[in-house]
Amino acid sequence: MEGQQTALFKCQRIGCNAKFSEDDNPEGSCQYHDSGPIFHDGIKEWSCCKKRSHDFSLFLEIKGCKTGKHTTEKPVLPKAKPKAPVSAPTAPPATDASSKESCSRCRQGFFCSDHGSQAKEMNSKPVNVATTPLAESITDVEGTSAPFKKIVGINEPQICKNKGCGKTFKEKDNHEAACSYHPGPAIFHDRVRGWKCCDVHVKEFDEFMSIPPCTKGWHNADPVS
Repeated sequence: MEGQQTALFKCQRIGCNAKFSEDDNPEGSCQYHDSGPIFHDGIKEWSCCKKRSHDFSLFLEIKGCKTGKHTTEKPVLPKAKPKAPVSAPTAPPATDASSKESCSRCRQGFFCSDHGSQAKEMNSKPVNVATTPLAESITDVEGTSAPFKKIVGINEPQICKNKGCGKTFKEKDNHEAACSYHPGPAIFHDRVRGWKCCDVHVKEFDEFMSIPPCTKGWHNADPVS
């Protein structure tokens, strides 16, 4: 019927959340994670593709590793089990600075069984961009220069990076109450997920993603600023 708007539904797959219609839902249009996340020792990891991050905002931006059709049914995710802690080596850990500098896990701030807690010591020093191939993907590491801010037009679509928002907006429509978000931080402790800003805590990850934002403000496509 002419003039009748097509009903849009929100995809319930983890990592997608796109809106779709029944008439426009081809195979491969949905990109999602088919297994739940693991939160352990400050590290957030998708159990399906093993991609991880220390920063929760960057963790949520990791693209899904599976493709398929959008769905309105919430998927039943297998319970992701945290990895068993690695036993400490019997030999004393290596203390040679060059070996830590060449270790990719230490450079990215992850725990390294070869160098123990000394990975934190390496992460606290300025990152040498010339010897760190992944430096361009690190957006919040001490010692790196601030990223170049792209100048955008008032009509150019941007994606809000505020926690809990993620909407597309134009600067001409942005105002002090345009964005609903969580100022944070997110809390993950003893299998409980929640937001410190609004003191709401749940057990399931999909319930955590559905906690309504508690704060109004401007959309922000550059969370570093």
